[in-house]
Amino acid sequence: MRRWITLAAGVVLVLVGAVWVLQGIGVITGSFMTGQKLWFLIGLAAFLLGVVLVAATATRRKPTS
Repeated sequence: MRRWITLAAGVVLVLVGAVWVLQGIGVITGSFMTGQKLWFLIGLAAFLLGVVLVAATATRRKPTS
């Protein structure tokens, strides 16, 4: 059960991080985050953390009971 939670959190972080990065560099407009370097950096950190969580979940073996 914990694997699914970790995987879901990773996927959400990847998606949200990608949106924040795109807003930070000005590709997605219409927000107070548009064109702000801070949101680019926060988005990049969220995206990378999400990638790490997804990769760790994908490579972790299911424990045998």
